[in-house]
Amino acid sequence: MKLLYRLLKQDPNSREGVVLTTSALGIAVNLLLAGLKVAVGAAVSSIAVVSEGVNNAADSATSLLTIVGTKLSGRRPNKKHPFGFGRIEYLTSLVIAVFILVTGLELFISSVKLIFEPAGLSVSISTMLLIAVSALVKLALGTYTVRMGKKVGSGSLVAVGTDCRSDSVISVVTILSAAVWLIFRFSVDAYAGIITSAFILKAGFDILRDTASDLLGKAAEKDLADALYREIRAVPVVLNAADMMLHNYGPDAYSGSVNIEVDHEKTIGEVYEAIHALQLRIMHEYGVTMVFGMYAVDSDHEEVRRIRADIASYVRANEHIVSYHALYLTPDFKQIYCDFVVDYELKDWDGLKADFGDYMGRLYPESELVLTIETEFV
Repeated sequence: MKLLYRLLKQDPNSREGVVLTTSALGIAVNLLLAGLKVAVGAAVSSIAVVSEGVNNAADSATSLLTIVGTKLSGRRPNKKHPFGFGRIEYLTSLVIAVFILVTGLELFISSVKLIFEPAGLSVSISTMLLIAVSALVKLALGTYTVRMGKKVGSGSLVAVGTDCRSDSVISVVTILSAAVWLIFRFSVDAYAGIITSAFILKAGFDILRDTASDLLGKAAEKDLADALYREIRAVPVVLNAADMMLHNYGPDAYSGSVNIEVDHEKTIGEVYEAIHALQLRIMHEYGVTMVFGMYAVDSDHEEVRRIRADIASYVRANEHIVSYHALYLTPDFKQIYCDFVVDYELKDWDGLKADFGDYMGRLYPESELVLTIETEFV
């Protein structure tokens, strides 16, 4: 691989260098396998072997699309697209998914036709050895491609690698088909083609589902969110953090917001100095542009501590409440503000609000409760 990096003049430590070089390796390997399989399959009149060759050629095309998508996604932001072009990689994955689905559908149709219009089959040990070697090569290539894709956060590369690994299973099906012919002189080639097409279609649907999730706006990676929460809560002026939102504009491009609780006795200058340093650190270390909302909290007042303890007791007793935050009392104690974070299993939000209202009403009849219920976005 070091030689390939040098030949392509790519940096092995850069995301683009890894994606482009890994994709180029995939193109070279798949084209070589495609040529061999199509030639051998045509010689022995095996649609299963030819279909494997066609699938290898399709894999080369998907690797090429990954290169194109990576290059386009690296363009600088402009007036119309101030967040950059990172999401082009998701569109690339979408095209790859459609490409794989079309390939699988065509193979399925050809295989069904073969059931009603069977053709002669000629299989040799050398053909089976070729497919077996191909399966091992594809397994190694797919595993490496997926590993590199996860390492640099490239969904397109992971999609190509996953499809590549599934080809190993397809090759096993083809070998079994050939073995049945050699032993029993009974052709199951058409059925093997149908099974092969099922694997191809499943890979295409899986990639399509994952890509659609990215485009719709799925929850951010839990590891990233947890790391950011730890970073934020470690700042001395921050008492708590909640309501984090992370918006993805590409594999390594996030903008986000989070609400933090700060001691009400801290000056604006003290809070600004700490949060500004935190904001820069998050940007440089995590690639996230973070905006902060703030709540001033009086954690020393005896009444506040008592109310906090009562709310914590209620939260512990309710399995659907993940956490609470943003506790605020007006100076005259006439209103109590509080936010609940609930899980997605809770359906009756109005029932929870009414029940908690009754609970607080019994404890603090003189105060009005203002409760906000929300779910986590990360």
